[in-house]
Amino acid sequence: MRPKQWTKNVLFVFPAIIFDGKLTDFDYEFWQVPLVRVIVACILLILMSGTVYIINDLVDIEKDKQHPRKKNRPLPSGQLPVRVAQIAAIFIPVVTLAIAFPFDRGLGYVLSGYLVLQIAYSFYLKNMVLLDVLAITTGFVLRVLAGWIVFQVENFSPWLFACSGLLALFLAVGKRRQELVTLGEQALITRPIFKHYNLSLLDDMLRLVTTSTFLAYLIYTIEADIGTYRDIQLALISVPFVLYGLFRYLYIIHVQGEGGAPDEVLLTDRPLQLAIVGWGLTFLFLLYVLPQLGVAS
Repeated sequence: MRPKQWTKNVLFVFPAIIFDGKLTDFDYEFWQVPLVRVIVACILLILMSGTVYIINDLVDIEKDKQHPRKKNRPLPSGQLPVRVAQIAAIFIPVVTLAIAFPFDRGLGYVLSGYLVLQIAYSFYLKNMVLLDVLAITTGFVLRVLAGWIVFQVENFSPWLFACSGLLALFLAVGKRRQELVTLGEQALITRPIFKHYNLSLLDDMLRLVTTSTFLAYLIYTIEADIGTYRDIQLALISVPFVLYGLFRYLYIIHVQGEGGAPDEVLLTDRPLQLAIVGWGLTFLFLLYVLPQLGVAS
């Protein structure tokens, strides 16, 4: 179920409550508290995404045996019996949906759509050029939607959906590029879709999506209802962190030759971590501290 990749759910489920300014809003009954509802949504998404990883590994078990790194995963290495994984792939989503629909019907539909999309990806979409990375991107947008749908949102900008989707696409394209570089002649054996990709195409896609991600975020900071000081949009203060984060990831891809596993990069690259923390603290300050001080309007 790849616990290292659970960070994706945290990073994409929580923006809705944070940017809507309800992270510290506890004036509800316990199960109606926005933070509690988002935490439940995140846990259920972790379970559902874990199911998807199991299904994906079951489908790719023979190919993964030929992969230099994936061959060490529990299924291709033989550490986990296939029968146990098959039972888990049925049991976990049934339990997850049984909890999700009574908790929040909208969340249940989102999780169902996510599961259907990822099953389609595991069996079909991963072998369809361009649609493979777009399917991955859609999965991340559904994560944002899950965090948005479980409580009453008032000020969540649609531009954040665009930023989240473009950031996910940026990571997906970067991952494809590094897999192609790392695997070399083994690329077609472990992932047949690489017969439709080359470095020139992936580099062009990476340039386009990097620019689009930054521009979408810049527009968000200008239009976001976060606060102004002397007619200056205060959210613009966060732009340098985002720009540095994008540049740092490109550096990791092109200079360090990494990026094939975004979750590992996130957990190990200290400068990138500092950029994310700086960005997060900046927004927490703008959203939750300045209004109390009466500085921003």
